[in-house]
Amino acid sequence: MAALPASAEAPRPVPPTPAAGDEPDRLEGKSEDRSSGSSNAESLDRLLPPVGAGRSPRKRTTSQCKSEPPLLRTSKRTIYTAGRPPWYNEHGTQSKEAFAIGLGGGSASGKTTVARMIIEALDVPWVVLLSMDSFYKVLTRQQQEQAAHNNFNFDHPDAFDFDLIISTLKKLKQGKSVKVPIYDFTTHSRKKDWKTLYGANVIIFEGIMAFADKTLLELLDMKIFVDTDSDIRLVRRLRRDISERGRDIEGVIKQYNKFVKPAFDQYIQPTMRVADIVVPRGSGNTVAIDLIVQHVHSQLEERELSVRAALASAHQCHPLPRTLSVLKSTPQVRGMHTIIRDRETSRDEFIFYSKRLMRLLIEHALSFLPFQDCVVQTPQGQDYSGKCYAGKQITGVSILRAGETMEPALRAVCKDVRIGTILIQTNQLTGEPELHYLRLPKDISDDHVILMDCTVSTGAAAMMAVRVLLDHDVPEDKIFLLSLLMAEMGVHSVAYAFPRVRIITTAVDKRVNDLFRIIPGIGNFGDRYFGTDAVPDGSDEEEGGSAG
Repeated sequence: MAALPASAEAPRPVPPTPAAGDEPDRLEGKSEDRSSGSSNAESLDRLLPPVGAGRSPRKRTTSQCKSEPPLLRTSKRTIYTAGRPPWYNEHGTQSKEAFAIGLGGGSASGKTTVARMIIEALDVPWVVLLSMDSFYKVLTRQQQEQAAHNNFNFDHPDAFDFDLIISTLKKLKQGKSVKVPIYDFTTHSRKKDWKTLYGANVIIFEGIMAFADKTLLELLDMKIFVDTDSDIRLVRRLRRDISERGRDIEGVIKQYNKFVKPAFDQYIQPTMRVADIVVPRGSGNTVAIDLIVQHVHSQLEERELSVRAALASAHQCHPLPRTLSVLKSTPQVRGMHTIIRDRETSRDEFIFYSKRLMRLLIEHALSFLPFQDCVVQTPQGQDYSGKCYAGKQITGVSILRAGETMEPALRAVCKDVRIGTILIQTNQLTGEPELHYLRLPKDISDDHVILMDCTVSTGAAAMMAVRVLLDHDVPEDKIFLLSLLMAEMGVHSVAYAFPRVRIITTAVDKRVNDLFRIIPGIGNFGDRYFGTDAVPDGSDEEEGGSAG
């Protein structure tokens, strides 16, 4: 355990840019301000030590500075540079878990503020802040009555649902999507709604009992104890509970003396010995926070993966997989391919014949869905033995931007189909696909999912999209990857990593060149469809989304 020196400065932290999954802590159940409570809270402000009045905000250490802004703008394009790089290898499996930081300390010690300062200084996307406050157990009616009179001990280990905490943290470390309960501190109960967290490269877990469970400790890669003077913690708790949770001074002090202080002495302070780092003075200790950030950065660098290069050299020269289905190359299909591959084809004709191929592709793909026997009665009163869809629901997910051009064809043949989107872009410096955004329908794990992208060259973007669906508990055999044109490399990459995913296309081309362009190919589908300028090398890779 290392005790870090107190910083000479204590500047007020600058609010960080919200990261994906970064939910504001203690906002659940925030009550309306009461006039008496507000005045009481304001009167407590003068009891707190000054927080860097008149000082300029601290600067990040040189090691954390980025040479490029989050957006790289050129005369023709805007390239987003803050996506999530691959968290899996060429086999489609997660090679290293997310880095989990535990923040422990007494009530109102500044854990959440320290967590947000770490997030700000890290300056990396896809950081998840998970608060222990979300995991209070559901109270019985008798316990709720005790809580209403400040007679229930919320500062005891038994007040927390450690089983749910451990399972949630395990899933986040494994890259899975999780549902986190929302706790209402006004009514002392969980709300009906849950919040969803996903995409954690770094997990910051904070709470008073963060180090109180042995199994939970084993999940934490770094353990930090925030050590703040007890008088300051009391004043902060008074201000918070009065202004944010609608409580009176007498009730807060009664609860503090009866439960909070004894719990700190018995359960919380002893856990300081298991911490890797002790941070005196909490958020005022910028030296400690900078050292923590430097260590986390070094850990993230060790976790960096290179997927596209591995795909280019693996799984080639093998026969095409059985999970691949290619639309029969009739003279009509061949003719439409001739038109859309022709560089002289006008944009109107390109769009028209692309849409025709998309409709044929969707119709072909639907034949692979599960069907079961059923009997209906005709208007003539006769039984007809037919087939009906044997699943719960069909959901389409498009890989932006080119994949969204296939959505109208899917809607035309699937009534009330739900649509989700995933934005994946190629990092122009590393050549790796990066996840920037996703919006998926609720309960997608119960559906058959049609994943749509117009071209697949190396399969890097398709693999990332499939991995996202698997992380949201969609069964692999319920995923159908649809593309107008694929390269053999992309087919092999997806099929090797995910052998139960059905791959459906209208054509497969043999080669991918050194620039990862499909040969003979179709050009940049998104640019030709939307009428945007082509990239200088004419790459098939979708700048606006698909990374091949």
